[in-house]
Amino acid sequence: MADATWLLDLPLADAAWLGRAPAALSCWRAQDAGFLRAYLQAAVAPSAAWQRLLPLQALDGASVGTVPTFHYVVETDVLPEHEADLNAWYEEEHLPGLAAVPGTVRAVRFRRETGSPAYLACYDLLTPDTLKHPAWLAVRHTAWSSRVRPLFVNPRRTMFVRPSR
Repeated sequence: MADATWLLDLPLADAAWLGRAPAALSCWRAQDAGFLRAYLQAAVAPSAAWQRLLPLQALDGASVGTVPTFHYVVETDVLPEHEADLNAWYEEEHLPGLAAVPGTVRAVRFRRETGSPAYLACYDLLTPDTLKHPAWLAVRHTAWSSRVRPLFVNPRRTMFVRPSR
């Protein structure tokens, strides 16, 4: 069975095991909230608390080959009648445009198998200032972006930092 991507959010107080985490685990600490986000590549989840993420799109960024220190995640739901437009926007314009910005190491999209928000766009970054780069801002302010972004339901934007082990 091929490995899948699994997601777990947990309170910082429950993170004592982080120092013993397996290599297949990637952990990030939310900068402005008291939780950790863990991603695991494995055939099966270690427990029922993990959510399976279905891969939609993955692109190397302009800074591929460097080690990201930050992980920016945009999560959203969208009404079923707008899913095609949201996915086309991400696939054709938004994710490729943001991946091409200097400071972006990788850009990946997922859909939760169950739960909400359903869609996740994840950006591994060298610095949070990447979000202020003129090229990043240009991609965020296209006509298509202005049409799609208001369709977001339950949006969450979280900047994560790699915790020290």
